Amino acid sequence: MDHSGHGMDMNMDLPPFTLGRGLEFSFDAFFLFGSLIALALYGGAVLRLRRRGDSWPPGRTIAFAVGVLTVLLVMCTKLNDYGMVMFSVHMVQHMVISMVTPILVLLGAPVTLALRALPPAARGHKGPRELLLMLLHSRYMKVITHPAFTIPMFIASLYALYFTPLFDFLMESRTGHVAMMLHFLAVGLIFFWPIMGIDPGPHRPGYVMRMLELFAGMPFHAFFGIALMMASQPMIKTYANPPASLGIDPLLDQQWGGGIAWAFSEIPSVLVLIALVYQWYHSEQRAARRSDRAEERNGDKELEAYNSYLASLQARGQ
Repeated sequence: MDHSGHGMDMNMDLPPFTLGRGLEFSFDAFFLFGSLIALALYGGAVLRLRRRGDSWPPGRTIAFAVGVLTVLLVMCTKLNDYGMVMFSVHMVQHMVISMVTPILVLLGAPVTLALRALPPAARGHKGPRELLLMLLHSRYMKVITHPAFTIPMFIASLYALYFTPLFDFLMESRTGHVAMMLHFLAVGLIFFWPIMGIDPGPHRPGYVMRMLELFAGMPFHAFFGIALMMASQPMIKTYANPPASLGIDPLLDQQWGGGIAWAFSEIPSVLVLIALVYQWYHSEQRAARRSDRAEERNGDKELEAYNSYLASLQARGQ
């Protein structure tokens, strides 16, 4: 019985997986062109600011570029082919595109860059910049970036997809597979944006709340990985009968996939936590500098007032 849909006929002759084979180039038009367009737009916007005499932090450009490269790494290599027939490889793709890519892309602050690079439209007209601002302030954005939406969505992306027939249905076609990967990317972006994005957004909770939001989703993620590792039979039909040429045991492969899901839930959490502590420290430093400047301006008056208060007390005492 062959349940593996199109994955099987495409990848009948895949040799056993090695990292070297996994990293060979494999053409995927959607993700290849999408990534190149994203890099070109970002690079163009940075050049535009430079020509205008404005600066843009190189660290942000690097973060964004590396973020886009992580998409190319998992979608435009043989990892994408192996991911169709090996659950463990699919899990690497899923974790990278939903947790590593969004964090790096958000650290690149693409929305802030767009708002600074796009020219304002003529009076009474709406150009791309105005439409972007409208979207940022829209009711829709408020809803989809709210923790009451992002956390359940983040969790449902795991359980509702993998433990229902939906996953097998999507894996039957190229389009379904692309849609699923885009969904993972989008969910990652909206989950991490309020927590650690530099870009303006409808929700900007304080640092303690951001850490709570980060940790709210993680136990579910870890539990998902553990559930796969503990299972006594293959749980996902697509991967139940891998091609013989791979020479793998589907149950063992599923356990590896679970381990990857579990480990990945920890790694990005630590990275985001470090970034948050760093951002928090810097915002505290800025606040301290502001209050120092304010004190320098008002300090003498406060001292005079205090001295006259002491003098009045003394006079009263006598």
